[in-house]
Amino acid sequence: MLKKNYFYLTVTTLFWVVLFQTSCAYRLGVKGRSLPGGHSQVEVPVFVNSSTEPGVEVLFTNSLIQEIEKNKVAAVQHTGDAPVQIKGEIINISYKPTGPIQKGEKAPLLPEGTVLATGYRVIVTAQITLIEKASGKKLWSSQFDGESFYTSPQVTIARVNSVNPLYNLSARRRVIEFIAQDLMVEAHDRMTENF
Repeated sequence: MLKKNYFYLTVTTLFWVVLFQTSCAYRLGVKGRSLPGGHSQVEVPVFVNSSTEPGVEVLFTNSLIQEIEKNKVAAVQHTGDAPVQIKGEIINISYKPTGPIQKGEKAPLLPEGTVLATGYRVIVTAQITLIEKASGKKLWSSQFDGESFYTSPQVTIARVNSVNPLYNLSARRRVIEFIAQDLMVEAHDRMTENF
């Protein structure tokens, strides 16, 4: 009896596995996705950085290249032989302070008129354009906005003061890197979406 139940369980499991793998709704990967125009090779030059934050163009460029290579939608050419080019621009990066603490019940030792931010919202705007190199024609273009948050350096008593300019710089850089990865995943998905 035990062998018979085991046999039915095995057959039933095998049936469901085959059914799920052959159904049209169950697919792994990005099959059916391609660049506009059906191009299989693309060039991605370093993004233009119009923001005031130095060096972030490399984060955005590398994030987009990694996303294209990971999903194998097109081969990234570094020699300039590709028929299309993805041009990117970081239009703006802004920092908005949040949760100001003023002198009062929570911070009685602050000097008069002091306002401290407890965190910063980092807001990034980027533009991505796919251009056919031979004709200069825009095949696709879109603007992306991303936002994240980091906690500002904290001020405490004189002996235990964690205000550190290096913390602020590294926190900003980590948040921008996270936003770059997030936006380039979205850019890749929108660019390769087939309707």
